[in-house]
Amino acid sequence: MTMSEKARYIRFKLGSEVSYGRLEGEVVKVLEGDLFASARETGQSVAYDAVTLLPPSEPSKVIAVGLNYRSHLRDRPEPEYPGLFAKFPSSLIGHGQPIVIPADAKEVHYEGELVVVIGKETRNVSIGQAHEHVFGVTAGNDVSERNWQRNDLQWVRAKGSDTFGPVGPAIVTGVDYSNLALETRLNGEVRQSTRTQDLIFGVDTLVSFISRYLTLKPGDLIFTGTPGSTQAMRPGDEVEVELEKVGILRNSIVATER
Repeated sequence: MTMSEKARYIRFKLGSEVSYGRLEGEVVKVLEGDLFASARETGQSVAYDAVTLLPPSEPSKVIAVGLNYRSHLRDRPEPEYPGLFAKFPSSLIGHGQPIVIPADAKEVHYEGELVVVIGKETRNVSIGQAHEHVFGVTAGNDVSERNWQRNDLQWVRAKGSDTFGPVGPAIVTGVDYSNLALETRLNGEVRQSTRTQDLIFGVDTLVSFISRYLTLKPGDLIFTGTPGSTQAMRPGDEVEVELEKVGILRNSIVATER
């Protein structure tokens, strides 16, 4: 399988087993081996509704980009270069898993985003080479606690708390990620709507820029930025991020038990 092939891949749990799979309609073709190098079908198939979806890759790092849509800048000047920050792999959850609001969090917002999945080791690549290193794309929600974002020394709590990184439901390969529709809904109401052609710094530019400083590994994720305005989520809410050709990433909001 190559990065140019059109396919949908998921990472899932069935019983105690964690596997990758290729999704065909409502059937999952179970894979073995490295999804990014040598995955092959086992011959086993399972029903899509029988599996628990996990974050669709296991990244060594999760890089995110801030202020990357003009609609999100408000009165701030357009940036000269991508503004980067990091989330933690431990913040990631899959489609259908709950976003847990910490007890002392006061203002937790959704941020619907296009997320890039790296397909091979990437270091110092040009913008023209960058597409060769993109395995595919998925949807993401860069959950953010605004008070901590404003007041903490760094965004460790604000962006990296457990469950603050929903991604999924699938990685889709072989699509033109430069012009996909992106929509975020809170309790069914549209709150964000854009196309990825409106990114200030497009995917290939981001991959090239980040690779100047960080060696990206297969499975690493890049959250590319959120459009428009965001609002707080409350326990009992449900947030959906829909990315064209990828599908809907849906997560409920719950309060912490501690």
